[in-house]
Amino acid sequence: MAGETILVAGCGYVGSALAARLVEEGDRVFGLSRSPGALPQGVQPIAADLGDPKCARMLPEPLDRVFYTAAADDGSEAAYRRAYVDGLGNLLVALEVRPRPPRRVLFTSSTSVFHQSDGSWVDEASPTEPGHHRGRVMLEAEARLLQSPLVGVALRLGGIYGPGRTRLLESVRAGRATYDSRGPRYTNRIHRDDAASALIHLARLAQPAPLYLGVDDDPAERAAVLGWLARRLGAPEPRAEVGSGPLDAGKRCRNERLRESGWSPEFPSYRDGYAAMLAGSAPGR
Repeated sequence: MAGETILVAGCGYVGSALAARLVEEGDRVFGLSRSPGALPQGVQPIAADLGDPKCARMLPEPLDRVFYTAAADDGSEAAYRRAYVDGLGNLLVALEVRPRPPRRVLFTSSTSVFHQSDGSWVDEASPTEPGHHRGRVMLEAEARLLQSPLVGVALRLGGIYGPGRTRLLESVRAGRATYDSRGPRYTNRIHRDDAASALIHLARLAQPAPLYLGVDDDPAERAAVLGWLARRLGAPEPRAEVGSGPLDAGKRCRNERLRESGWSPEFPSYRDGYAAMLAGSAPGR
């Protein structure tokens, strides 16, 4: 399906990698950003803010597929609502009235929609009762997409790591990394390049489901991740500390639906992704 006209709305960390890959595949790619000066080569810039309903006038026509990969400016509820509910809603309103709407709209949601904190396994059918505004806003945005007359797909991404994200590595290297000694804390992640490849896969899939979990194969304990990184870096062993408040064991996200659709990650575990980055192929988180 190469050679399509595609919009990537929100060219941040994942969106820029996605746009670059689509250009490589031969698509005509427009990248929408408030500051489009740093877009990948070959991506045609659109300087706009989807939080402003008037930005719809700037969108090219027609569009074959649309990716909404925006990120909030900060962690506040207002910023989340502006980025995910208002921004996505404004885009959908503009696309829904077109005489030739896009074939598919894909939205990067988050595993923050899940409330489970007992280490249990979750998948697309698991209940979502988030106690924090981040998860609640994401669920609202998903509902807006999936209630649209357009064909929409939401991909709930785990924690994204990859080139340029050095916070965790630096924490381990400096001996500042800690974990709760009272029990396991499960973490779910996906490499940036795997997030981009999953989005492209779902965009091309003949009959996608409306919802997928975008994570790797290994929902690993935080202590195991930190310990592995410390050994690879030759850094001090992470410190075990007694946490305060109730123990949050997190959740373990399954990616079976995404894998069964034909997608497979280049980095199935944190060990694969971080090993590649530490070997010098990319500086990593």
